[in-house]
Amino acid sequence: MRAAKIVYKPVGLALGAISGMLAGAVFKKAWKVLGHDEDAPDATDEERTWREILLAATLQGAIFAGVKAAVDRAGATATRGLTGTWPG
Repeated sequence: MRAAKIVYKPVGLALGAISGMLAGAVFKKAWKVLGHDEDAPDATDEERTWREILLAATLQGAIFAGVKAAVDRAGATATRGLTGTWPG
């Protein structure tokens, strides 16, 4: 079982990078659908309101967490299907 964790480590790192890119793309699309500017505001953007900055940060965090959990779970499930061992 310990070997499965070691072997899965690079797979998990790659999945983490993929989930970050995917979450970024999903967030950009969601931000546009909500009718906001092309780019989400930075926390130090003087021309944006507190409400808009906090909304963007909350939405981005929720999307990132959801996408990461889905990708991690799919990777672990696929690993069990291939090896018969759960990597976690």
